[in-house]
Amino acid sequence: METRELRYYVAVAEELHFGRAAERLGIAQPPLSRAIQRLERRLGVTLLERSSRAVSLTEAGRVLLAEGRAALEAVEAADRRTRRAGAGFVLAAKAGASGEFLAKLLDAYAAEPGAVEVEVLLCGIAEQERLLRDGRADVALLHLPFDSIVGLDTEELRTETQVVVLPGGHPLSTRPSLTLAEVTALPGLPMPRWPGPGGVYPPGPGPEVHNHTQLLQLISLGRAAALLPESCRAQLGHDLVAVPVSDAPTVTTVIAWPPQSRSRAVAGLVRAATRL
Repeated sequence: METRELRYYVAVAEELHFGRAAERLGIAQPPLSRAIQRLERRLGVTLLERSSRAVSLTEAGRVLLAEGRAALEAVEAADRRTRRAGAGFVLAAKAGASGEFLAKLLDAYAAEPGAVEVEVLLCGIAEQERLLRDGRADVALLHLPFDSIVGLDTEELRTETQVVVLPGGHPLSTRPSLTLAEVTALPGLPMPRWPGPGGVYPPGPGPEVHNHTQLLQLISLGRAAALLPESCRAQLGHDLVAVPVSDAPTVTTVIAWPPQSRSRAVAGLVRAATRL
């Protein structure tokens, strides 16, 4: 299959309308219809059920839609990475997380023989994994268990406990530690809601949070509390307090890169990270 055919098919399968798909692709409808028919003949399967009023996907059509999207994303990622090759690379990290470690890492890598320019993408919540997978980043700092590392190569860098961040002066702010049950039952301080797959927020009473700066401001205003890695203490102002949570799961920071990567520059960054 050619990438052009896949683009045509994915457009039709997503729009479920040949006219809208042709408009989206910037081509006429007849050649689009003929291209899909040729693809079906060559594959020996029916991809689309057509009627005078609707277009729907067959089981084979649903499979090709999922596989086609993945193939086109891989082609786009290859294009982005190839254009950057030899001119530096992109590191994605969550804004507000691992800040102190990130600064040390960049300094350590700069001292590596043959170090190249590193563009740092500071991402919103749950974004750095997606940037790594779609080719906009070459390497990323991810955090387990929140980010998925399926299909990526990784090295573990550090594991830390978690704390609950409370407004200064909160009645529980002087406690030596709290439990998860106590944290989730804090009156008037709901846990924030982070975006999940596709940027969709789960239902719940807590505020929708887009970045760490917004989160810390909501906590200082007494509108939320948050469970965060121990290293967040370095970012807290005098109006916020961190209390250890004794039974919270640990958070592991990993450095991740695509398994097909052969970049010597990325390898140098990984070496610097593991030494730190």
